[in-house]
Amino acid sequence: MSNGRVLITGRHGFTGRYVATALASAGWQIWGGCSNPTEQMDSFDRVADLTDATSVARLVDEVRPDAVVHLAGIAFVGHGSPNDFYRVNLLGTRNLLDALVRNGCGKDGVVLASSANVYGNARVSPISENTASAPANDYAVSKLAMEQMARLFFNQLPIVIARPFNYTGVGQDPKFLVPKVVSHFRERAPLIELGNLDVARDFSDVRDVATVYAALLDGRKVSGETVNICSGRAIALGEVVDMCSSITGHTIEIAVNPAFVRADEIKTLNGDPSHLEKLVGGLTRHQFEKTLTWMLES
Repeated sequence: MSNGRVLITGRHGFTGRYVATALASAGWQIWGGCSNPTEQMDSFDRVADLTDATSVARLVDEVRPDAVVHLAGIAFVGHGSPNDFYRVNLLGTRNLLDALVRNGCGKDGVVLASSANVYGNARVSPISENTASAPANDYAVSKLAMEQMARLFFNQLPIVIARPFNYTGVGQDPKFLVPKVVSHFRERAPLIELGNLDVARDFSDVRDVATVYAALLDGRKVSGETVNICSGRAIALGEVVDMCSSITGHTIEIAVNPAFVRADEIKTLNGDPSHLEKLVGGLTRHQFEKTLTWMLES
């Protein structure tokens, strides 16, 4: 399944850069879909507005991808406009799937990036793919709606739905939790302002997540599957701070800023990776402490 054309929407985003590296190593020819022109673009990139069906159709017609990894979307839960989640994450994905069908593309595999946020404040741990969905914010609702919409195309495209839990690494926007903490330790700041301190997340290394996306790009094996991308270990926010302190030797004061406290915050997300491990054997993972060290030393 190598040497075909793969379209990565969001190729130059945080996740897309690592996925492109993983897929190029597997022999795929990398093409990118970008929402706006950037200095990183090359001749294998095309600009397309996911919310514009004509623009998306033009992208697919020009690239003619054999496979697709759809990463583009609004991923920051605190994004200011709730309607944008639905325009981009739901309707934008529908535009893409419709264009693939109309052009006879994507026959080797279509990986759609959903989110573990669809589980909401699940009362079970760890969370398997069979856990009932209970989205607690517009981002999560938009992703769950996207999943349901995508099922309309299951008989036309070899789609797999990925539900990544939290992940991080070098290059992630500092507005996200772990890179924010890391940046404060790198700068040896005396104080950091955070929101909810009683949250715990299942963190993965972005390099491991990219490897999984590449492995899932095989429509013959995983078509119709929904799969968690996770480590199986929940780490509390306080543990992240303690790990950074241990690695750097720096101590930092934590202050709770009410502006960062979200009423709809999901308290604990801990995933069950057993289905992933069944579908994709031989996975290796970076220990989270090693991921933090990589970020702190970059």
